Amino acid sequence: MLKEAIYHRPKNNFAYLYDEEAVHIRIRSKKNDLRHVILLYGDPYNWKDEAWQYKTKEMKHSGSDELFDYWFAAFKPSCRRIRYGFKCVDDERSVFYTERGFYNEAPKDCAIYFSFPFLHAIDIFRAPDWVKKTVWYQIFPERFEDGEPSINHRDTQPWGAEPKKESYFGGDFQGIIKRLTYLENLGINGIYFTPIFRAETNHKYDTTNYLEIDPQFGDKRLLKKLVQECHKRGIRVMLDAVFNHSGYCFAPFQDVVKNQEKSSYKDWFHIRKFPLKEDGNLNYDAFGFEEAMPKLNTEHPEVKKYLLNVAKYWIEEFDIDAWRLDVANEVSHHFWREFRQTVKTLKPDIYLVGEIWHDSMPWLQGDQFDAVMNYRFSDTMIDFFAREKRTVDQFKHEVVHIMQSYPLSVNEVAFNLLGSHDTPRILTTANENKERLKLMYLFQFSVLGTPCIYYGDEIGMTGEQDPDCRKCMIWNEEEQDLDLFNFVKKLIAFRKEIRAFGNEGDFTFINIHPSVISYVRKNESEQLLFMINPTDQPVEVHIPIEFRGATEIWTNSFLTEYTSRINQKGFIILYSSSRN
Repeated sequence: MLKEAIYHRPKNNFAYLYDEEAVHIRIRSKKNDLRHVILLYGDPYNWKDEAWQYKTKEMKHSGSDELFDYWFAAFKPSCRRIRYGFKCVDDERSVFYTERGFYNEAPKDCAIYFSFPFLHAIDIFRAPDWVKKTVWYQIFPERFEDGEPSINHRDTQPWGAEPKKESYFGGDFQGIIKRLTYLENLGINGIYFTPIFRAETNHKYDTTNYLEIDPQFGDKRLLKKLVQECHKRGIRVMLDAVFNHSGYCFAPFQDVVKNQEKSSYKDWFHIRKFPLKEDGNLNYDAFGFEEAMPKLNTEHPEVKKYLLNVAKYWIEEFDIDAWRLDVANEVSHHFWREFRQTVKTLKPDIYLVGEIWHDSMPWLQGDQFDAVMNYRFSDTMIDFFAREKRTVDQFKHEVVHIMQSYPLSVNEVAFNLLGSHDTPRILTTANENKERLKLMYLFQFSVLGTPCIYYGDEIGMTGEQDPDCRKCMIWNEEEQDLDLFNFVKKLIAFRKEIRAFGNEGDFTFINIHPSVISYVRKNESEQLLFMINPTDQPVEVHIPIEFRGATEIWTNSFLTEYTSRINQKGFIILYSSSRN
């Protein structure tokens, strides 16, 4: 037994409240080292014969990555407080793991064990329930549809022309309203808009006025109509806010440009010295050294008040349902805590998504964001399915590692995307191999989290990095890949119709064939077996006993054989009622 690899800490993803009653506990051990782990738990005040009285619970092996096994247990403490430890068993011996280390016998003193002092409901990570059933669609408004040419930017190009960094094509709110039926038909019930506020660029990430709509999209009356039309169709609306930095033409920064050190707004930004620029170098902090994007000082009381009022304004006046926060990891945790408290007080079920590309546990403890842009998930999917740079085992290890990095309650609302305005088109990344893309969509839509489609990916649009990934949406059906569209539509329907397909089921990888990705989604009443063959050769698989005679839901046929053939770049999805 390698005791150095056994790890637990009573916080974050290793010990947390799942709801008002249930506690989730995880422990990590060296891969293939322990045979099983038993959780010892009880009330710290439950003593008899000078010894602490505890209960035991067998922990479930919940997954493995390259180096470690993970073990999981959920239980409901009767008195809302617990002490706990672990009995770790290998093939030769057992030891007891506690806060004070390892013991050969279970210690009688509960003070030696890990402590969960009290279960306070207010400390539970709470994200809106509606998110778990939401399928998002990201729209870059300037490129989705031109519904009102009269308000187009003066340099607007013909729709569908080759885009350049500075191109304008006339996409607007009226165009989006015009195409809501299309989204409804696909099955979308959430739209994420990149920024719509007044700015100097087509992408609008250089905000010049946070309280005004950019006139090339329409006006506030039209935005209200758009939100209302979305809500009529059961579609939630997420806006994008850039609070890390402003645009160069933001009025307070222009005051600094004009008045330099005499400006009353100089402390709104991170200015090292004046003048603001000398010898080609900036003397102020900016996003990515971009002169046009000066970084805001969110610690300044006036800046904080201004931005929090902005956040409240669009909720109060337009009834939006979610905020996506740009460059969120470069803004202080303190600001985001105030931000969450402010907007959640106003609208408790608003969904908050931070743009963070790496491990995000510090932002996902219930006091800041509900989710982040799950690029860790995206990169893992892309490396395996699109670029074919990972083996089956490596892919499974990376997925497990990501899932074990967060509490279950976080995974259930993770913002899972394959591509965005910041990445090449996913079909292009997959070398335009549609069959690879289909397998990616299948996995994306059948794991925990809330999936997001980047506009046009569902019809096979292609493009390298910006500006090619921001081409105009294709509306001519003869140029759309309708087979891919219908494939995605069917996945969305399954996710909505079959509870275990989405967020209401456990997720577990199983080993059926070394070349096949196999996993089970299961709840109390139903179970699904997914078998994905990412190779260029057909494979024969043996069907587990509990799925023999199950329904193959993609083809709506019954599986009567003990073995089955999975075509190259193909899959099988088996459905049956759960058997406990």
